[in-house]
Amino acid sequence: MGKTISCSVLLALISCYTDVIISQSGVFRLGFFSFANSSNRYVGILYHQIPVQTMVWVANRNKPLKDSSRILKISDDGNLVVLNGKAEILWSSKVKNLVPNATTAQLLDSGNLVLNNGVNSLWESFEDPSNAFLETMKISTDVKKGRKVKIKSWKSPDDPSDGNFSLSLEYFNIPEGASLEYFNIPEGAIWDNNQLYYRSGPWNGQKFIGVKIMHTVYLVTFYLVSDDKHQTYYVTYQYSNNSWLLYYELDSQGKLSERYWDAGEGDNCDVYGKCGPFGMCCDPTKRPICSCLKGFKPRNREEWSRGNWSSGCFRTTLLQCQRDNNNGSEAGQGDDGFLKLKMMKVPAFPDLSSDVTYSECKDQCLKNCSCLAYAHDDGIGCMFWGRDLIDVQKFSTSGVDLYIRLPSSKLDKVKSNKVIVITTVIGGIVVIAISALFLWCRMAKQRGRNKIWRQIEDVEENLIGAKLQQLPLFNFEELATVTDNFHHIIKLGQGGFGPVYRGTLDDGKEISVKRLSKASGQGLEEFKNEVVVISKLQHRNLVKLFGCCVEGEEKMLVYEYMPNKSLDSFLFG
Repeated sequence: MGKTISCSVLLALISCYTDVIISQSGVFRLGFFSFANSSNRYVGILYHQIPVQTMVWVANRNKPLKDSSRILKISDDGNLVVLNGKAEILWSSKVKNLVPNATTAQLLDSGNLVLNNGVNSLWESFEDPSNAFLETMKISTDVKKGRKVKIKSWKSPDDPSDGNFSLSLEYFNIPEGASLEYFNIPEGAIWDNNQLYYRSGPWNGQKFIGVKIMHTVYLVTFYLVSDDKHQTYYVTYQYSNNSWLLYYELDSQGKLSERYWDAGEGDNCDVYGKCGPFGMCCDPTKRPICSCLKGFKPRNREEWSRGNWSSGCFRTTLLQCQRDNNNGSEAGQGDDGFLKLKMMKVPAFPDLSSDVTYSECKDQCLKNCSCLAYAHDDGIGCMFWGRDLIDVQKFSTSGVDLYIRLPSSKLDKVKSNKVIVITTVIGGIVVIAISALFLWCRMAKQRGRNKIWRQIEDVEENLIGAKLQQLPLFNFEELATVTDNFHHIIKLGQGGFGPVYRGTLDDGKEISVKRLSKASGQGLEEFKNEVVVISKLQHRNLVKLFGCCVEGEEKMLVYEYMPNKSLDSFLFG
């Protein structure tokens, strides 16, 4: 729905510009609605305060709107009508001899839509019920006129057209010619078309004695009322708890069930259908308490963001078997799968198969394209759902495993998300491990350098002092790079200490690198002596010491490069 108009009187028109009419106290609303996965639209009365879409009366139940136009109005002859885009009447209140332009319609807080002329009621939705029996509604029978007001079931939970079952008030076993005054004990009866399906037993003044569980006085009080001549009877009820919204529903299987919602519970996952079709109630202590099942999205995102989850969720991708069926081929069983949800309260209205084992549940559901979910309990057997999943809840403990049918593309996405998470975690661990190893190696090298310098400082502490602290340290990789991995082509010469190589630093400075030979027989002591001597003797004709390298068994001295040969060349030719 879009815009909401709080108004109790329908003066002329409900169209796409005026979406709903709400009763005076906000209990019911009148407007257009549709079912999940269906383009058919209906005009009906719904509970406005119950978050899950709950219809109690449908006008055009046998003729849904198929086009985008939607109009409910009072026609020129004074009747309420539902029109399609071609201005064809799909439903009418069908009251005869009305005065044109003299009628109005009002939605009452009882859920009764009344057409009147300002003085009298001319038509009521309570006199043409759907599948719901509301408080103060009257199921009646007029023996003399042969007229009955009865409840009619829907064809299915998502098809409000007339089903096979009806609920009415009946007299049984009345002797021919006898007066009803002496046989005024009607019974409630459910009919399967024209065959008697169920009877309630006679009325004893407080209840129908054939009903196993029938609340009286404490919660719901039933009344059976007749006229003076016992020609007309009706049954109605009232309930004492004002915070409850209660009604009775005749379902498509012929069962009369009590439905209620506690308006005082607020954001409670135990409220029936709190999150709408295909919604899941997770944790009432957190916000939002509702989320869509995997593979589904909110049907009305604006309402969802406001905390109204009644419209529920819709499937974003058709099941593969649905696509196959639409193409005229048989369902591809291998293309759909199931998402396992642990510790769940199962949806309402399952189909039960006690003789199906746990291992057979999945195959049985997969073979039937209308099967949307399944679960198994040892005490119950297999449970299957072929309709909208309502009243699904996530438990922190207990519950059962619920398997939701999804196309393989959605299942692959769920699996790929897990793979991404796992890969990310593993990658993070590897990066941390490599970083830690690198840091450890670097610290170990530094500890090695510090150890060498401490040895040098201990021997020559009084000679060079702080100068050694300022002497630059080169690493082995750096010197190997600038000397082309100590290539023989750039070798300058060789002495007792070891070979000397020419190199160029990154800043363009040319250097000579003297590398201690392992076969030279010189060790750490000679290396220290040379460092100390050169550090002490700073002469303009003596090469400068730029730094050194001490890594493991490698010991190297880095001098400035002398392009005109060394001093001994000039002194001794």
